[in-house]
Amino acid sequence: MNDLRPSIPRTLMISLLAVIGLFVHHAAAQSQEFELGLDDQWENTSTEEMTLRKNQLLSARRAILEGNPQRGKDLASAFIDRYPNAALRAEAYLIRGDALLAMGDEYEALFEFEEIARNYPNSPAFVTALEREFEIAVQYANGRYRKLLTLFRIVPATDEAQELLIRIQERLPGSRLAEQAGMALADYYFRVRDLRMAAEAYDLFLENYPRSKDVNKARLRLIYSYLADYRGPRYDSTGLQEARLRLEDLRANEPGLAQRIGAESLLVRIYESDASKLLTTSQYYMSINDPISAEYTLRALVRKYPNSIASLEALRGIPKILAQMPETVVKMGPDYRALREEKLGIPWDQDTDLTGVADTPVPALSEIPSTTGETRIPETSTPATSKQTESSENTP
Repeated sequence: MNDLRPSIPRTLMISLLAVIGLFVHHAAAQSQEFELGLDDQWENTSTEEMTLRKNQLLSARRAILEGNPQRGKDLASAFIDRYPNAALRAEAYLIRGDALLAMGDEYEALFEFEEIARNYPNSPAFVTALEREFEIAVQYANGRYRKLLTLFRIVPATDEAQELLIRIQERLPGSRLAEQAGMALADYYFRVRDLRMAAEAYDLFLENYPRSKDVNKARLRLIYSYLADYRGPRYDSTGLQEARLRLEDLRANEPGLAQRIGAESLLVRIYESDASKLLTTSQYYMSINDPISAEYTLRALVRKYPNSIASLEALRGIPKILAQMPETVVKMGPDYRALREEKLGIPWDQDTDLTGVADTPVPALSEIPSTTGETRIPETSTPATSKQTESSENTP
């Protein structure tokens, strides 16, 4: 009986340790949480696991701030490879993109930011990624080249800049970042003298952001784009008409701003340019020997722009045009004699015929060529005989 006494405490101690281990294991199992991921795999989402993952990303971020972007990139890459469906995966892409930015590889970083923009639009890193893209796009738009084979900056990246600025507006419509992207894109077109695209971009900016603080800048740049796009009286003048409408709207809504930019002088310039275009068109018709079209164009010029310099030039040369026109057309036109004396103070030359050229008579029936397809009735000798008889009777 004495030999069995020491074994009893040992047995109790082993049983107690087994019970304690069972409770510890049960408590550890209760602290772990799992969620079914998109790939039908269970993922540990417990607090301890999430804290561990956040610490890993914080370590990567800290390495970048300490001037070691390569280590930050490696840590972010390891996180992405280890946790393919983690909730913090977008943050890992952002950290890797920031590491590439710190290493001077902004073009490679764009792929990381695009991954966030396309696949993680609901993550907190989405807006930050678009902000990074905007910064890179502005650099490219201002003339920075991207690297070739990550070595030399010799490749223009203006196309990438335009694409990025457009995508930002599409992904965050109505936001402050989209507003900045719209203005940056319009300024780029204006800077490189792509005036038609600049006018379209500024017009779109005014439509999308009417309460922006840059609305007056956009209005003025839009007017200047329209004016600068006009290349002369031989070319299309649609831009002038748009500029005139915008100037009149600016004069009505912002009279102070219109006065500062000289809206009245710009409207006079447009007025004279439109008149000059009609005069050039009339001169073209005269060069191809079409005086009727030339006079018709000058008629519109004198009616629409009576106080223009081009109208005075037209009145100086109108006698030569009228001298080549049919008289019936001249009679249907305005009183050029009175207009010439009123505007120029020069009387009509006495030697200049104002009636024009006599109308060409309509050819007689016998002169109609046979190619017209008309059938002529052959003349008979009977009427002629009777006519001769009458004439012989009347002869004394």
